[in-house]
Amino acid sequence: MMDVVDPATRSRMMSGIRGKNTRPEMLVRKFLHGHGFRYRLHSKSLPGSPDIVMRKWKVAVLVHGCFWHRHEGCRFSTTPGSNVGHWQSRFEENTVRDRRNVCELVARGWRVIILWECGLREVKAGKLNLLWLLDSIRTANCAGRLLEWPQAEGKLGPEHHSTISTVGLLT
Repeated sequence: MMDVVDPATRSRMMSGIRGKNTRPEMLVRKFLHGHGFRYRLHSKSLPGSPDIVMRKWKVAVLVHGCFWHRHEGCRFSTTPGSNVGHWQSRFEENTVRDRRNVCELVARGWRVIILWECGLREVKAGKLNLLWLLDSIRTANCAGRLLEWPQAEGKLGPEHHSTISTVGLLT
């Protein structure tokens, strides 16, 4: 399938995709700050430079875009029709790096919360809220765990997050 725009336009479009301070990330940051949480941004001292770092609770929050980080089962996790091999390779590199960073954070005793873009779109639309996140951050008894929200498209409520063991995460 041919690209519908010329290479120069595509390059300009792709260069506009940000890795930091994205709309979903800003939504989460404003929510947490509004509820009294203080945090550091993109801490380079931690694996993968997590988007939001709360040392007080030893929590790292990763705000993932469904397309780039391959949210399994999500309608936004599509593969472009042109140059499929390139895209699959790039997505594989991203997911391997994500798993490695999460495992390293957990090995250092951090709790990791992954928030997916599709769920945050529902929050922005006013269909859901993130109040459950406040308790998840404050709960200190699940160190060394990974919390991911939402788990699957169509199941976006707070009851559809899960705590996942990181054993075998790199396999």
